[in-house]
Amino acid sequence: MSQNLVVKEIEHYLPLYQTQRKWKNRLDVTLDLPLFPGYLFVHISQSERVRVLKVPGVLNFVGGTGHQPASLPEAEINAMRAGLPLRRAEPHPLLTVGQRARIRSGALAGMEGVVVRRKNSLRVVLTMDLIQRSVAVEVNEAELETLDSEGTSC
Repeated sequence: MSQNLVVKEIEHYLPLYQTQRKWKNRLDVTLDLPLFPGYLFVHISQSERVRVLKVPGVLNFVGGTGHQPASLPEAEINAMRAGLPLRRAEPHPLLTVGQRARIRSGALAGMEGVVVRRKNSLRVVLTMDLIQRSVAVEVNEAELETLDSEGTSC
C-alpha cells in the first residue's frame, strides 16, 4: 500500500519496528514490520480523500465527529518520525491504567505515556488515542517526569 501512495505522490508515514524471527529452517532473520498494524498516516487535504480511498488496500479513514476524518496532531507524527529511529520500539497492548509520565529529553521529548517495566528495562507506553494503539519505547529514568491525573508535572 505504501508503494502505491508513493506512485500517486501522496505524502504518508508508515512507522516500522525491527524484530528478530527464526524461520522453520532455523535461519534467523530481521524483519521490518508496521508499528501500528492496519494503520498508515497520510498528510492530505480534504479534497484528496478520494485519491487515497482508491489505493488498493485502503479501507477507510479514522473517523472523528460528524463522519469527518480525524487528524492526529502533527507534533505527534513529527515526534514519532524523528524519535522512533533513535529508540528501540515495539507494539504494545493498549493500557488504560498506571503511572503517566512525559519524556522530557532526548528523542520523543514531550510525548506522554504510561510507565511499565519489562525484564530489566524501563519503558513508556505511548498511546495514539485516536487509533487506539500503543507503542512501548525504552527510556532512561532520568529522561522522564511523572504527571498527575490532570497531565501536569509532579
